Amino acid sequence: MSSLIASQKVIQHYLQALLTEEDAEQPLVPAAVTKPAAAKAAVPVMAAPTLAEAELAQSRKAELNRLLAQAVPVAKVAEPVVPATAKVQTTTKAQTTPEVQSAPAVLNTPEMLQRAIPIAERLAQPTVAATVVKAEKPYRQQRFQALFFSVAGLKIAVPLTELGGIHEVGAVNALFGKPDWFKGIMLHRQQKIQLVDTARWVMPEKYTPELATELNYQYVIMLGTSDWGLSCEQLIDTITLEPEQIKWREHEGKRPWMAGLIKEQKCVLVDVDELVNLLNQGLDINA
Repeated sequence: MSSLIASQKVIQHYLQALLTEEDAEQPLVPAAVTKPAAAKAAVPVMAAPTLAEAELAQSRKAELNRLLAQAVPVAKVAEPVVPATAKVQTTTKAQTTPEVQSAPAVLNTPEMLQRAIPIAERLAQPTVAATVVKAEKPYRQQRFQALFFSVAGLKIAVPLTELGGIHEVGAVNALFGKPDWFKGIMLHRQQKIQLVDTARWVMPEKYTPELATELNYQYVIMLGTSDWGLSCEQLIDTITLEPEQIKWREHEGKRPWMAGLIKEQKCVLVDVDELVNLLNQGLDINA
């Protein structure tokens, strides 16, 4: 388009030049009329400029044709640009097509076969494994030792492998907004122990104001690696037990914190992990 506009400008300049030359030559004619004898001689004088103008016009037309001829290839060069882009896009699609076709082959891998399993079944698998781990704690398969202590005449045992330590009861800072069985925070060597009123937690239905005044907590039984501690009145003894001496809790019930009942001593063996889980949720024995 730019070349065509340039050609139009050349034509305009050419026409303007012709008009200018004709206007410039017209004043010369009256000067020759002053002498009648010279009028006949003026005819051959005007013939020469006409030939010159014709030659000039032809040369400019030839120049204009040359410019127009040059403008044609420019338009043709612009046309192949669109097909070239289309070819590039076609080539790109051809390259990406094999990748899409090769994708289904991955479906046969173990990872993709695992994904094909419904989500509900995949979520159920870890649950079964977790249940097996809980049912096969070391002390259920072999001889182990347990610490016995008492609270309001009730005997309780904790496996030594799950005992976090024993401390004497110190100053306790009560906190508002906590359950009734939460006695407060006790500091021990920069550790904040969350102290449990064991009697209120284990037997809330028998906890009375009279019982509260009679309780004499002296020790704190730490539960595993947690910050929870059970208040106790008396440390009884450490006894070695065989798995056969315990009636294990085989099914989930109302007391998940209880691992089983020790037959001879007639006391409860605590499942420390389950007890800590209940305490973290703010739940008591009735949960």
